[in-house]
Amino acid sequence: MTIAYVLIVVAVLALAVLVIVRRRLATPVAIDARAAMPELLVDRVAERPTLVDGPPSLNQRLTSSRGVFERVRSLTGSGAVGAEQLDVVEEVLLRSDVGVATTNVVLDELRTNGAPEGVAGTVRRVLLDSLTSERSVRESADPGRVPVWLFVGVNGVGKTTTIAKLAQRLVDEGRSVVLAAGDTFRAAAADQLEEWAKRTGADIVRAGEGADPGSVVHDALGRADARGADIVLADTAGRRANSTNLLDELAKVRRVADRAPGQVVETFMVLDATTGQNAFSQAREFLAAATVTGIVLTKLDGTARGGIVVAIERELGIPVKFVGLGEGVRDLIAFDPVAFVDSLLDA
Repeated sequence: MTIAYVLIVVAVLALAVLVIVRRRLATPVAIDARAAMPELLVDRVAERPTLVDGPPSLNQRLTSSRGVFERVRSLTGSGAVGAEQLDVVEEVLLRSDVGVATTNVVLDELRTNGAPEGVAGTVRRVLLDSLTSERSVRESADPGRVPVWLFVGVNGVGKTTTIAKLAQRLVDEGRSVVLAAGDTFRAAAADQLEEWAKRTGADIVRAGEGADPGSVVHDALGRADARGADIVLADTAGRRANSTNLLDELAKVRRVADRAPGQVVETFMVLDATTGQNAFSQAREFLAAATVTGIVLTKLDGTARGGIVVAIERELGIPVKFVGLGEGVRDLIAFDPVAFVDSLLDA
């Protein structure tokens, strides 16, 4: 009986507590309508963020490559260079993918003449001597012809995005641009280029998947000529570079693009900086099918092997004209050798 009595008492108390809680929750909270509002709600208006992105800073974007060169920048003193310092320079240059040939030139210079301007200063001078190519970009054709920029490169290197970024650059300069979606082997490539055309304000000519790439370029030239457009940017297929059919197709597209009313004034080969020395095997195959006039090196901000710029120019004899430093539409900039080398070696 005692246990039963206790249970009954506990149940009654619990019910009473529940009733009290419900009543309190149902009771509205009184609000003093006469409470004074704060005298100051906002003491400072935040500045409106800008949507215009400026040119990217090499020092900020090439942090990985700068990190590799930190050991060279830290070498102090001038005059004769010791064996340990030479080992540091050699390791840094090879790790950054400058290449064996250029690395040997730097080491020979340091052994023979020392480093009167400091080790970093000597390395800077030799690297700049390796980047003396003419890198002007031609944007005009002969009278009565439409200038064409042709783009080649394997899939995945950022070729289509590069075309979009250069289109934006030209549109910003006040030029009218027609894009030719010549990579008809991948429907996604044409879709991507069409989306970029909408964003940048460029015109575009495309065809269905599997269509003749040459006919797409031909139609783009006809439209550009009829509408008085300033330039045509033509994409090409990017399947495996060792495919004979692909290279034959590429040579055909170039002939079409260079036929009146068009004139190929630049052929850009797009390479991915993150692949390092592997980019050369891709490049040499394309060189046989297209007269490449310049390199666009993408994803340079995403690699510690920024020295690949030097190796490319030395091995291929073709100037790097543009480099990609990010995903933004204006993150593709004209390559400046002095600014590039300074970003690696200046303290």
